[in-house]
Amino acid sequence: MKVALLSFAHVHAGSYASLLSDWPGVELLTTDPGGAAAPPGELRGRALADHLGVAYADTYDDALAWQPDAVVVCAENSRHRDLTERAAAAGAHVLCEKPLATTAADAEAMIEACERAGTFLMTAYPVRFSTEFAALKSLHASGRLGTVLSATGTNNGHIPIGERAWFTQPELSGGGALVDHVVHVADLLDALLEQPAVEVRAVTNRILHADQPINGVETGGLVAVTYADGTIATIDCSWSHPSSAPNWGGLTLQVVGTEGVADIDPFGTHVGGFAGGGPAWLSLGADLDRAMLAHFLDGVRSGHAPQPDGAAGLRTLRIVLAAQESARAGTVVPIPQLTP
Repeated sequence: MKVALLSFAHVHAGSYASLLSDWPGVELLTTDPGGAAAPPGELRGRALADHLGVAYADTYDDALAWQPDAVVVCAENSRHRDLTERAAAAGAHVLCEKPLATTAADAEAMIEACERAGTFLMTAYPVRFSTEFAALKSLHASGRLGTVLSATGTNNGHIPIGERAWFTQPELSGGGALVDHVVHVADLLDALLEQPAVEVRAVTNRILHADQPINGVETGGLVAVTYADGTIATIDCSWSHPSSAPNWGGLTLQVVGTEGVADIDPFGTHVGGFAGGGPAWLSLGADLDRAMLAHFLDGVRSGHAPQPDGAAGLRTLRIVLAAQESARAGTVVPIPQLTP
């Protein structure tokens, strides 16, 4: 199978490239034309490809002319649509980094482009593939939690400044912490509850990292989501992890039902201590990027649509867009529903 990785802009691109370069039966080609405009000191483009020891093409046209079976889109959020449409037109299945897009119109166009081309569109939500979330789904499906009443999720991390500073440039990212972190928890709830989100109330601020070049984006946020069955979920999406911490951050989810409460912490399995004069963190959890890529590649080989698909990416994006509107207006905002 031929797989092209389009752009090194996203922080996960290096992980994907390293994994795919050693994947049995996969031939990898990378390209990152935007890397030439990256800030000084940011390793991008051919230099990063050489560092990773992977094949490189100078342009997206060259990479797509190679006729890949599948592509992984790791460009800046606002550039996902163009690359997905081009990949679909070339007959390639698409795994696109989250969020799927920065506007609902772009996400809908991406879904339509892949449907027309007969190619798969998968949204990159690796936490779906954690054993902890699988256990939570099993508990819920068995009825041991009873009727779900509420959920509390957190997705906190380092502020993405320095390398990959485009995360704080709204014209490229679509926003700040809301865009970056709401979607992962929202996707878990989407898969768990199997209920549409109907309204959102959100508050944000720029108190955290106010001394940094954050370009007006929010660095802290709290989002309350109400689902069609009455479940209420809150999501803390703040860039609140201290820069001195030894790990990037984490994600947690607590689900409260009439018969029980369940908590998961997919990135919490680790050995902690001190090394080199400071705190140390050795993660012992499964490689969720690997698990997600395996599911995507299996789907391409088997012809079975991999999940979460483009529709899941659009549903979670609509929550983010409603949260942004709510934070601006200071009111509850209804979420437009997808048509069947």
